[in-house]
Amino acid sequence: MLYHDLKRLVRKGEGQTLEFKLKTTHPEKIVKEIVAFANSDGGILLVGIRDDLNIKGVKFPQEDEYVMKKAIEECCYPPINYQLEKIPIEGNREVLAYTIPASDKGPHRVIEGDKPNQGKVYVRVDHESIIAGKEMREILKGRRKKRDVRFQYGKKEEVLMKYLELNHHITVQQFAKAAEIPRKVASRTLILLVLAKVLQIYPQANKEDSFGRVEIET
Repeated sequence: MLYHDLKRLVRKGEGQTLEFKLKTTHPEKIVKEIVAFANSDGGILLVGIRDDLNIKGVKFPQEDEYVMKKAIEECCYPPINYQLEKIPIEGNREVLAYTIPASDKGPHRVIEGDKPNQGKVYVRVDHESIIAGKEMREILKGRRKKRDVRFQYGKKEEVLMKYLELNHHITVQQFAKAAEIPRKVASRTLILLVLAKVLQIYPQANKEDSFGRVEIET
């Protein structure tokens, strides 16, 4: 990446696939952005960028690179693939650009202590990295298996589709109530329909995730 490419990228501002950090002072917090990108659409993490979009760079890039490498290896599970590019800027500084592809080996977690399977799973929603809900975690597990998903179209699925015709989005709780089924059954049904690519999930930061039909491009 050249400097003018970097400037063009920074001008876009943070979003679904772009995150800025000024320094690597708290690498254990930065890795949640990397995990979220891997669990979502992939993305680029730029280290050395201020919140006001000023390209500051880092003074000792080798030290920051070491700190980040150690944090990614020790705090992310399963391991996450990434590419690092160092972009020189004025003042003998560099910007570290981490490119993280979307992963099919998730759900990736930020490890807490010595129990990798009990870490927090993050996903990316717009410019935020949020903790994934139960259904999102199960969907990530299902995608890892890469199996064709089949389901039976019955009464509850008919209720679901009619609801979505009128409301466009539905939560697990709303589906359970509308179809008069246990929440567990509603949850499993929605997960299967996402894995079958009939529905898509919309993760939410401070409320229940919602589901909607997959939009077909015309």
